[in-house]
Amino acid sequence: MIGEPPLLLVLDLIGTFVFGLNGALTAVRAARLDVVGVVTLGMTTALGGGIIRDVLIGFIPPATFRDWRYFALAFAGALIAFALSRGLARLEIPITVFDAIGLSVFAVLGASTAMRHSLGIAPSILLGVVTAVGGGTLRDVLIRQIPTVLRSELYAIPALVAAAITVAAIHFHVYGVPAALGAVAACFVIRMLGVRFGLNLPGPPGVEPDFGGEDSQPPQGTRDSQ
Repeated sequence: MIGEPPLLLVLDLIGTFVFGLNGALTAVRAARLDVVGVVTLGMTTALGGGIIRDVLIGFIPPATFRDWRYFALAFAGALIAFALSRGLARLEIPITVFDAIGLSVFAVLGASTAMRHSLGIAPSILLGVVTAVGGGTLRDVLIRQIPTVLRSELYAIPALVAAAITVAAIHFHVYGVPAALGAVAACFVIRMLGVRFGLNLPGPPGVEPDFGGEDSQPPQGTRDSQ
């Protein structure tokens, strides 16, 4: 049995709150929705990836419905984003930093959960990435946008790196606080470098990059997803 470091679980709860906050803020910017719509999309962003992972590995009901803290924190983050959306727009940098932490922790916990349920190396890495980016992808689909993770910014790649490090550590029986935090740190650094320097994966030769939507602009330091 793979135990999770308590610090990682605390960061997981913080990440859930920030994903709910950031997901709802993205919904406010992208679509004209009422409070129910904004809160629903915020909670989808925060909880969707973990639910997808748990359903795929047969962990029913998903962890979200077993521990009230996840549901409560996602709801609180989304509701705060709706109520304070104008003021929170000034806090984009701190929110982006916490969002990167959430991405990193979700990828690590997603991969370790998959390994704990006896999945192989490749499926565990995949589910680590799904846990990290799945909620934001669902949100983008619901508001009829091409998911940001598929078209701009380094987002899935950092999660892939964190999940791979986690799976390797578990496979070689060295998983613990140092390994878990090392995987989180690797994801966080890659993600923030992508934000800082506007890094994107290459697109098809001769095709102008499309950052989505008529009013969209290239990323300027914050993400539009998860």
